[in-house]
Amino acid sequence: MRKERVASIIGRQISEIIAHEMKDPRLGFVTITTVDVSDDLKTAIVYFSSLNDKSEGLETLNRAKGYIRSHLANRVRMKYLPNLEFKIDNSFEYGKKIDALLDDISTEDKEQ
Repeated sequence: MRKERVASIIGRQISEIIAHEMKDPRLGFVTITTVDVSDDLKTAIVYFSSLNDKSEGLETLNRAKGYIRSHLANRVRMKYLPNLEFKIDNSFEYGKKIDALLDDISTEDKEQ
């Protein structure tokens, strides 16, 4: 229960930090999709999606990790703030691929 609550708070706060305090144009439009916090609350894996180049967004977020973590420390009251790991969330593209495959199957069934 605590793990999910911490993940939710961290995700919301990181979203606000990226949207309102980071001025890096290479970042573009980034959406935090999911945050997974380890059982010991020492590591938070932050999954994000972007409309721009995702690999460049990943590189930019990893370079700004210290900046984000320091601003997060001012917003979240925890004894130990988790280390942040950013990863690209490809679930949207995966979902689009599955939808396209299902559409292909559907049109093949209609043709037969």
